[in-house]
Amino acid sequence: MRYATALVKYARESGQGEIICSEADQLFLTIFHTPELRRMVTAADDVVSPFEKKKLLQSALGNSISPELSRFLSLLNRNGRMNLVEDILRDFVDLYHRSVGIRKAHLTTVAEPSERLLQRLKALVKEKTGDDVIIQVEVDPTILGGFVFDIDDYLMDASVKRQLDLIREQFIERNRRII
Repeated sequence: MRYATALVKYARESGQGEIICSEADQLFLTIFHTPELRRMVTAADDVVSPFEKKKLLQSALGNSISPELSRFLSLLNRNGRMNLVEDILRDFVDLYHRSVGIRKAHLTTVAEPSERLLQRLKALVKEKTGDDVIIQVEVDPTILGGFVFDIDDYLMDASVKRQLDLIREQFIERNRRII
C-alpha cells in the first residue's frame, strides 16, 4: 500500500494521473489475465533479471509507457518489490480513483446492457454518492435474467437465478417442517 500511495501522490503532482492510472490499470489486467507474465515478473532475480522484468512489463503495454510509470517500475525493481507489482498496481488504481471521486462498479447481465441503462446507473450512483462511476460489464448467461450490480460494499442481486435459489430454499425449509 505504501508504494501505491506514493504513486498516487506522484501522479497527482506530475499532472499525469489519468495517463498513469490508465496504463497501470491496463498493466494490472494484463498481468492478472496472463499467468505466464505473472510467473516471470514474480520470479527470483537470479532467474529473470530486474532489467528483463521491466522490459516484459513495458512490452505488455506495447512499449508505449509514460516516463512516470517507467520510473516507478524501476523503483520497484531497485527495491526488490517487483513480485508485488500486481497488488501495487491494483491498489494504486483504486486509490487514485477514490482520490479523484470515481468509484468502480461491476454489472453482470445476461446480455450486453444498453447504453441507456448504463447511463441511468451512473446517474443514480452520482445522485446517491456525488461520485462518478466506472462500470465494468460482464455478460453471464448463468444468471438466467435480471442483473447483479456490485459497488463498494453494496451488492444488488436482482438475478432470476438468485430468485430461484430463494424459492428453492423456502421450499426445502417448508418441507422439513412437514416431515
